Amino acid sequence: MNRRYATHADLGGQRGHGRITPEPEGELFHAPWEPRALALTLAMGATGSWNIDMSRAARETLPGYARCSYYEIWFEALCRLLAEHRLVWPDEAAAGRALHGSPAVARTLRAADVPAVLAMGSPTARPAATPARFAIGQAVRMHGGDVPHHTRLPRYVRGKRGVVEHVHGTHVFADAHALGRGEDPRWLYTVVFRGSELWPGPADAGEAAALAVSVDAWEPYLEPA
Repeated sequence: MNRRYATHADLGGQRGHGRITPEPEGELFHAPWEPRALALTLAMGATGSWNIDMSRAARETLPGYARCSYYEIWFEALCRLLAEHRLVWPDEAAAGRALHGSPAVARTLRAADVPAVLAMGSPTARPAATPARFAIGQAVRMHGGDVPHHTRLPRYVRGKRGVVEHVHGTHVFADAHALGRGEDPRWLYTVVFRGSELWPGPADAGEAAALAVSVDAWEPYLEPA
C-alpha cells in the first residue's frame, strides 16, 4: 500500500463533534431511498464478492465521509466496491442501468430467503488453534503506533494501559479480513481503561476520574504492561 491509509470514522474520544441527540426509538429511515440502499448493500454482501470488513474499510475511507448521512455512506461505499470488483462499469453507473450483461457472482440472496438469512446473522467465533496469551485481571498496553489499514483498534486507546476484563475466545480478525487475507482467527478480549488513563489532560480531569471504558480488542493489539 503506497498511500497512507486514512479513516474518517475513528472519532471516539475526541472533542468538538457537538452534542449527541438520540433519535426516537424505531425511527430507522429518513427517506424512501434509504431502505433500498440497505437492501442493495445486504444483497451484494451476500454474493461473497467482498466481506463485511472490506465494506467497512470502503465506508470509512470515503473522501466525503464527514458530510454524508448514514445511508449515503453505505450507498457511496457500495458504488465504490461495485466499481473496484468490476461488477458495475462507469457508463452503467452514469446511465443507471445495465449495459454489459450480468457478471457472475458466487451466491445470490433471494427475496424468500432474506428473513432467515438476517435472523441467522454472521457469527464470527471460530475454534481456537492456540492458547490465550492474556488472562482476566492481567494488565496490558495497547499497540501505540499507526495502523496502515482498516482496524477496530480505536485511536484514543492506542498506547494506553488497561486490564483484561473478559476473554471471548477466538474470532475472525477484522484487520486481516479487510485486507483479503482470510479470517485469521485471533483471541478477543475486553480491556477496561480508567478514564484518567485515556484523558489525562486537566480539561477532562473531573469527568475522566469517574469513568471506566471497556473496549473489545484482538490479541495482536495487546502487549503485557
